[in-house]
Amino acid sequence: MSTVRSIYPVLAVSDPAEAAAFFTIHFEFVETFAAHWYVSLRRDAHELAFVSHDHPTIPAGFGTAVSGVLLNIEVDDATAEYARLVTDAGLPCRLDLRDESFGQRHFIVEGPDRILVDVIEEIAPSADFASAFSG
Repeated sequence: MSTVRSIYPVLAVSDPAEAAAFFTIHFEFVETFAAHWYVSLRRDAHELAFVSHDHPTIPAGFGTAVSGVLLNIEVDDATAEYARLVTDAGLPCRLDLRDESFGQRHFIVEGPDRILVDVIEEIAPSADFASAFSG
């Protein structure tokens, strides 16, 4: 196999510019390429891109906008991000901030085309889940 240089999601959406704006405004991504049908973003070593769901490069039968995709963004402080994104910015919150026994403090907001963004802070898991982690 050739050397893998990068792996990143490209989400098919109805409006790539709108989706990209959501992530540049709320998650500090920076645009690296933009055409009316495709926008590529980067934040540090992380990449994310959006393609118009009706672009001719999308194979037949797959030309619908995403819906319900869950995109995880891990942060140092989910409580502070909840205040910034939900309380201050008013993003639609689909799962309120809470701690999970499997080792997460998180909340979920909704972006364009029903993209769900799960903002996660790792916390200590319960004893029941601690053994499920490898490494």
